[in-house]
Amino acid sequence: MTTLTASPSPRVRLARFRDLTLVPVILILLVVGAVLDPTFLTSGNLTNVLQQQAAISLLVLAEAMILIAGKFDLSLESTVGMAPAIAVMLVIPASAGGFGLGLPGGLVIPLCLLVGAAIGAFNGFLIIKFQLSAFIVTLAMLIIVHGLQLGPTQGKTLFELPDSILYLGSAVWLGLPASIWIAGVLFAAGIAGLAYFRIGRSLYAIGGNIDAARAAGIRVDRVLWGVFILGGTLAALAGVLETGRLGAIGSNQGVGWIFMVFAAAVIGGVSMDGGKGTILGALTGVLVIGLVQNILTLKGVSGFWQPVVYGAIILVALIISRIAGGKAQD
Repeated sequence: MTTLTASPSPRVRLARFRDLTLVPVILILLVVGAVLDPTFLTSGNLTNVLQQQAAISLLVLAEAMILIAGKFDLSLESTVGMAPAIAVMLVIPASAGGFGLGLPGGLVIPLCLLVGAAIGAFNGFLIIKFQLSAFIVTLAMLIIVHGLQLGPTQGKTLFELPDSILYLGSAVWLGLPASIWIAGVLFAAGIAGLAYFRIGRSLYAIGGNIDAARAAGIRVDRVLWGVFILGGTLAALAGVLETGRLGAIGSNQGVGWIFMVFAAAVIGGVSMDGGKGTILGALTGVLVIGLVQNILTLKGVSGFWQPVVYGAIILVALIISRIAGGKAQD
């Protein structure tokens, strides 16, 4: 136990230094954006960038914690659409596309978070209890969860939504969208939790060497199960924020996000081997992706070509990791 408590300190200090490696990239992107389009550095545009990235940043936060623990969760993007859709359908009347149960509108957000937590718990159950591959399980769940949205909705967009699910994604608190504040608070909690609390040290220990973590007395199964449940809950909350921002729930909500999530996490220094990376680093990755996306949009680059850029970013990050660390992240 003594070794476990003492060892993370140098690692955390080194990780904090690595957190700053993307800051020059962010500054360069700000300069490039300002040169290419005079509206780029306006407060309205930058606020818009942060609001658009608020929902996906919660997926990055969830995926970063899961990756640090040495696992994967590809199903997060499907939860973004399915959890709010099912929660809304439990509340709205059948004439609006719901199940006709007539549950109170105030329950829609708790129901949404409960659905997300249930998906995460099921993922954790299959991965931990049956020792199945996290990659294969969550890939299958990505398809299943999206199907559980398409089936009940028949692929239709839900428009008649309760005010309660629209509020967080559209409200403004102290001059900024509420979604920015929510994402900021959750990232601050994640940074503090992984850097200074026992649960954070446990995630690093499990991701670094799961057998050594067990030998050190860490309840590995409980921690892993908890991080999957938390990941599903954060994905559902991301769905709430995105639903409020758009004012509707489309059949493709969240689809394709997992590529940007992994791009942000990887360039932010989170290792796909587990045991390395920080939440602050993942946050800088989110900002880089958001700024790149905004510059491409302002310059009229088609959204069909943007995934090429994100894929290239991941490859460049892996090459840099190989050169800097002497080991590729398989």
